[in-house]
Amino acid sequence: MDANIQSAAAKLVRRLKEGDYSLTLAESCTGGLLASTLTDIAGASSWFKKSWITYANEAKVRELGVDQEELASKGAVSAQVAIMMAKGALERANADFAIAVTGIAGPTNEGSKKPVGTVYVGIASMHGWANALRTQIGGTRAENKAGFVHFALLTAMKCWDDAMVRKDEEAKEQMNALEEALRLEAEREAERERRDMEARESAPWQDEAWSEENEGEEIGLVVEWTEGEE
Repeated sequence: MDANIQSAAAKLVRRLKEGDYSLTLAESCTGGLLASTLTDIAGASSWFKKSWITYANEAKVRELGVDQEELASKGAVSAQVAIMMAKGALERANADFAIAVTGIAGPTNEGSKKPVGTVYVGIASMHGWANALRTQIGGTRAENKAGFVHFALLTAMKCWDDAMVRKDEEAKEQMNALEEALRLEAEREAERERRDMEARESAPWQDEAWSEENEGEEIGLVVEWTEGEE
């Protein structure tokens, strides 16, 4: 196996181990080569769930739940099918991440309009995001399959990194929104206090005065007292 492919596989596995994540695969054109490459790394049972080799279209539909109409409309080698394969594998394996590969390894394109060497790699995550990337490789069937595996490993890490960036940005946006809400609430509270203070300062004193002319007011009790009374 090419050293670059081995290095990429080791980097991906390191990420899985560090996050205590599990992985599942759905392969078509690579025929299990991606699974073989990853499971060549010792300790794979701790993070590798299972994989599917769905070469035939009917297998993609039956085993992974790929939509038959979408498959007929877009073709097996498409971003939509790559994502559906990844999502199907993710759900069925109950894994954290899934990688799917669908392409044309050659030497002919078997009637497809897409050129030999075209591949789509789909990535799906338990966190709810999914993506697919495309490339085209020129070589023999074996070279294309190896290139597809390398591209799949690199794509998985790129999508992972992009998702982490989005997660960090979303967290920052949420924090900024919270800080802005607290700032506005503090301003509103300060404005309420200012208005209350102005109201207290401008309000006239409500003194109550009494005079003999006030009728009906009892202001005391008159007690008569004479000498000799005890």
